[in-house]
Amino acid sequence: MGSKSAALGNKTRRPLSIFAVIALCCLFYLLGAWQRSGSGKGDSLALKVNKLQTDCNVVPNLSFEPHHNYVETVESSEPKAKAFKACDVKYTDYTPCQEQDRAMSFPRENMIYRERHCPPVEEKLHCLIPAPEGYTSPFPWPKSRDYVYYANVPYKSLTVEKAVQNWVQFQGNVFKFPGGGTMFPQGADAYIDELASVIPIADGSVRTALDTGCGVASWGAYLLKRNVLAMSFAPKDNHEAQVQFALERGVPAIIGVLGTIRLPFPSRAFDMAQCSRCLIPWTANDGMYLMEVDRVLRPGGFWILSGPPINWKTYYQTWKRSKEDLKAEQKKIEDLAESLCWEKKYEKGDIAIWRKKINAKSCQRKSPDLCELDSADDVWYKKMEVCKTPIPEVTSKSEVAGGELKKFPARLLAVPPRIAKGFIPGVTTESYQEDNKLWKKHVTEYKRINRLLGTTRYRNLMDMNAGLGGFAAALESQKSWVMNVVPTIADNTLGVIYERGLIGIYHDWCEGFSTYPRTYDLIHANGLFSLYQDKCNLEDILLEMDRILRPEGAIIIRDEVDVLNKVKKIVGGMRWEAKMMDHEDGPLVPEKILVATKEYWVGISKNNTSS
Repeated sequence: MGSKSAALGNKTRRPLSIFAVIALCCLFYLLGAWQRSGSGKGDSLALKVNKLQTDCNVVPNLSFEPHHNYVETVESSEPKAKAFKACDVKYTDYTPCQEQDRAMSFPRENMIYRERHCPPVEEKLHCLIPAPEGYTSPFPWPKSRDYVYYANVPYKSLTVEKAVQNWVQFQGNVFKFPGGGTMFPQGADAYIDELASVIPIADGSVRTALDTGCGVASWGAYLLKRNVLAMSFAPKDNHEAQVQFALERGVPAIIGVLGTIRLPFPSRAFDMAQCSRCLIPWTANDGMYLMEVDRVLRPGGFWILSGPPINWKTYYQTWKRSKEDLKAEQKKIEDLAESLCWEKKYEKGDIAIWRKKINAKSCQRKSPDLCELDSADDVWYKKMEVCKTPIPEVTSKSEVAGGELKKFPARLLAVPPRIAKGFIPGVTTESYQEDNKLWKKHVTEYKRINRLLGTTRYRNLMDMNAGLGGFAAALESQKSWVMNVVPTIADNTLGVIYERGLIGIYHDWCEGFSTYPRTYDLIHANGLFSLYQDKCNLEDILLEMDRILRPEGAIIIRDEVDVLNKVKKIVGGMRWEAKMMDHEDGPLVPEKILVATKEYWVGISKNNTSS
């Protein structure tokens, strides 16, 4: 009887247990559904955390798309990187390889002392170059062409020395650039109009130009609206900050001089070159300087000379030289030009224009001794020679040596002759076109990350390892320009970049760049640190990037993740706000993107600290 009661009790409890389990399952199901609906307290907390992460805007004005995942830096066992201190305010305008004290220890003949003379490793600065007190972001283009804040370039000497030549005027807290020049007192526009009566500037035939001894680069500034991109250079001399003024205006320029070293450009690069009272002694050293211009001038290109000795009959007394001396100098220039196979096209008033023949077959006069063909683009710290750079051979007198270029903008994406003719090892028509597609994709992603890219906020851009110029081509606009740098240890592709109608320069990033501090708004570096990691100290390259980048300027570095981890550790002590992103194709790609902005801070002169 007792056993029957126990069995009956067990049968009664079994359904109750099953019912309880079912009830608990239903309860948890309903609770889960409530949480997923967004009404749960736990979910609202998660949303707050997500919102905090989203609002943590490490890089101002950057928009990180969902597929751009934040990449954690892989911490190593090494000690953390040092925090870099601010340099003394006396280094506000420091230019490592063109400093006056070091320059004065070199010979003055042939402008040797104005050439690049970089400090040895033990003398390199390992601190952050401060901006001057009151520094302000430059005016946006095109206003920046005509106005520059005095606080950014606080030097008035040119307003006095060039007052009658209409270079620059000081008004309140700004400099005004009325567009004048020594040889174009009526303004750069009127001067360019006269050139355009001879040179086909308007139809896109002329795209790249070289201004030797540029002053404040008003010629290049006014060519920009005609879609001509001029590379201007001037030495760092007693006319303070000429090149700094040019770059502050948003005009391409570098510190440079025609001395004894070849210009840092490839052969057959420029469609047009000019000297407007540049004071270069063209007849000195057996015409070596004119031969260097010939090297970088494209077949069919134009050379303009305005200033001594042109129009010597009018100016000989002003220049304090005899008629005989000036007449003989002009005759020697005429003879040199003819020997280089240049044809004089125009002389009127202060201006003379020559055109380089399109090939050697059309040259009627015996040329000077020819240089080695293989050394035409081997220019980094290489001495200029008294010889004519040979140009590619042709099969007829009507053929353009090296290949004919399409008119701009068609030539931007057309296959460059150097590639079509097989002059660039490893680069084919197909790989060139693929490279263009790739950079169009990369730049589209950059614009999603940084919505200011492509606007007037970033005027002066630099690509530190430019390759075939795809980054610059994808961004091409009158709102901005790109200095395409081809490292001296990389494949030599700079000639291709010029054939596309872009500009650039050779450079070794183990040394300082030939520019003033704070002259670029955005710097792009693709594979640069992988290229240099066994060549020199990555810290030095990053400090140089900081020197030439404007406060609140942007950085985009694309490289292998292991290299970028090293870079990110260094920049942690450099007053950059940085973040590493996945490649646009996803986290499995070992290449990553480091984006950063440079913080705004200035030097304080009273106690040599910074704020």
